[in-house]
Amino acid sequence: MRLRRTTAALAATAALAAGAVVAAPAASATAPALGTNSLASVLLADGDTFDGNWNDYDIVTQAALAVLAAKPSSPVGVLTDGNVALTAFIPRDQAFRLFVYSTTGKWTKSEEEAFNAVAAFGIDTVETVLLYHVVPGATIDRATALKADGAALTTAQGGAITLDIVPNRKIVLRDADPDNTDPRVRWDAYDINKGNKQIAHGIDRVLRPIDL
Repeated sequence: MRLRRTTAALAATAALAAGAVVAAPAASATAPALGTNSLASVLLADGDTFDGNWNDYDIVTQAALAVLAAKPSSPVGVLTDGNVALTAFIPRDQAFRLFVYSTTGKWTKSEEEAFNAVAAFGIDTVETVLLYHVVPGATIDRATALKADGAALTTAQGGAITLDIVPNRKIVLRDADPDNTDPRVRWDAYDINKGNKQIAHGIDRVLRPIDL
C-alpha cells in the first residue's frame, strides 16, 4: 500500500456525509476573508516521503493518499479542497507509532514500518480513522477552542470528540475509547494553515472512533 502522490489523488473531492457538519462560528463583519489554501497542500509541502523525524506528519499524509488512491470519491478528499471549511486534528508520526504498539504490542523502528502496520488494518478502517480526525464545517483556531470547554464536535466519520481544556490552557480531545490515553494538542502545533478555511492542530496520539 506504499503510495506516491498522484494527480488523481490530489484532485479528488467528495461531499461530506449528511449530518456530520458542525456550524461554523459567526464571522465578524470586519473579519478578513479566510484563504482557500488546502490542508493537503500544507501536508505535502515538505514532500511525501518517510524520514527520520517522528514529530512531523508523513504517516497521516501517506494514509490519506492511500485512501484516495483506493477510493477516489472518499470524503477524505475534502482535505484537498480549500474552499471547504474544516478543522483537522492531525497525529504526528510518533502518535501512529504509539497506536501500533498499543494495538499490536510491537514497536516499529521506522515511519514506513509504522505506516505498513496501520495499513494492515485495511483501507476502510484507515478511512474511518482519518475521518474521525476531521470536523467539517467549522474553522476552529486555538483561541476559539479555548473558549469551548466541554464542546462536543461532530466528525466527518459521524462520531464525536469532546474538547477538554485542562490547566495551563492545554487542549485534550476525549474520544470514543474510554480506556486509552486521550490525545493532546501539541504546544508547538496549533493553528496549522491559520488564516485559511481549513485549519489543523497537531496531536500526540491517534483519536479512536471505537473502544479498542
